[in-house]
This record gives sequence, structure tokens and C-alpha cells, in this order.
Amino acid sequence: MLEGGSFRADVSPEIIAGTPLIRGYGDDYFKIANTHYTAGMSIHQNHIESPWGPDRLKNLAVEHLQHILMQAPEVLVIGTGRQTFFPNESVLQTLTDAHIGFECMDSRAAARTYNILVAEGRVVSAVFLLPNARN
Repeated sequence: MLEGGSFRADVSPEIIAGTPLIRGYGDDYFKIANTHYTAGMSIHQNHIESPWGPDRLKNLAVEHLQHILMQAPEVLVIGTGRQTFFPNESVLQTLTDAHIGFECMDSRAAARTYNILVAEGRVVSAVFLLPNARN
């Protein structure tokens, strides 16, 4: 306890070592640790896959998500490129049937949301089109 009846405590969540966090992004890259990823990217079970997926969201198919469906996270964050769009109905229905919550948002917002969910200790995976990708 400090003078005046106040005290200090670190209430920030503990992030497990080796958990990839997105440290930066630009129109044509994501940065994790000291590595720049210049293609679409998937983060699942602390494994980064890049290049990953289609260049455009309209081409996203269930096959692109098979690795995620095999070991389902609580939440899947979907970074859709420059603007927020939703994948086709087949992809959304497959995620719903697998009981995977999902959030679709532009890739920059998706990167921030992914980091927040990781910090909260959630079981989260993410897939990203590059921030400059058009749908």
C-alpha cells in the first residue's frame, strides 16, 4: 500500500510467450515481431501461414478455412481488406455450423481486434487479406 491509501497492481493480462501479435501494418504488409508479411495471412493456434487465401474476399471458399475448422477456435476474426464485407453464405454457414463465432471487418480493424482478443485470453484465430485488398 502506498501513502494516501492507494496501491498499485498490474492488472494487464499475461500473454503466453510465442503468441503472435500484430505489431504494425501498412497497405501491403502486416508486421509480427520483426517479420513483414506481404501476402494474405492466417494465424491459427499460434501458427502463421502466409501466403494464405485468395486475393479477394469474393473468392474466399470453405477450403481456405479447413485448417481452422479442424481445431475450432472460439472466435475467428476475418480481415476483409480495405473495407468491411462478408464472405459468401457458404463460408458463413460453415462457420455457424462449426459453432465458431466470427467477426468480419476491414483488415486494419481486424488486426487490432485480434490483438485485443488475444490479450483477453480468448481462443482466437484470424485470417487477413492485405489491407489494400479490394473485394
